[in-house]
Amino acid sequence: MSGAARAEHRVLIIDDHVLFAESLELALSLEGYDVRRLELPEEGGSMATIRSLALRRNPRTVLLDLDLGRFGDGMNLIAPLAKAGINVVVLTASEEIGRWGGCMRLGARRVLPKSGALQQALATVRRLHQGLPVMSPDELETLLDAWARERRDHDEVRQRLDRLTPRERQVLGSLIEGRTVRMISEDSVVSEATVRTQVKSILNKLEVSSQLAAVGLAHQVGWQQGV
Repeated sequence: MSGAARAEHRVLIIDDHVLFAESLELALSLEGYDVRRLELPEEGGSMATIRSLALRRNPRTVLLDLDLGRFGDGMNLIAPLAKAGINVVVLTASEEIGRWGGCMRLGARRVLPKSGALQQALATVRRLHQGLPVMSPDELETLLDAWARERRDHDEVRQRLDRLTPRERQVLGSLIEGRTVRMISEDSVVSEATVRTQVKSILNKLEVSSQLAAVGLAHQVGWQQGV
């Protein structure tokens, strides 16, 4: 493949880890690709800002980090970029295969672990440039199945949380904040025995055996009191 042909393939790197992004930029540049790093705003800005800046660059391929620091979850960029006809290749330190499947469902072409991602990213960009597949049907099915299982588990946990009464939701919210039974009883002006009874009911409804497990379950699905 000629350098001129590769130079027509514009690659945009969206990653708030500067050293990693610079390494990718250098490696792709040495292979002859037109590659740039998206400069993230040091102050202000939002995910919508990043989306607008990325689309304005009109890349053929985007190498996207899922964890964009203060800007939030890079998954929010996948669908709009893919809809614009851009090849989205996700780079992530996350080992949650269900989350990888979620990326594919939103339109990503491939998800790569950040450990050892440099050579894999280069190989993926080469194949995209050549119009070749970058993931086998079996790999894709595995990731989508993992996403579906995670979604079912998420929905099941949500259903358990929906069983809580308004008072139990308040108590669980307090436990998440790190407050003890004694502190909750003092705040609510009720006996510790009453709070313990409420905690026991929460554990039964969530089908867990400890306060720590209840808090972990709530965190798992991003539960918030009143939501």
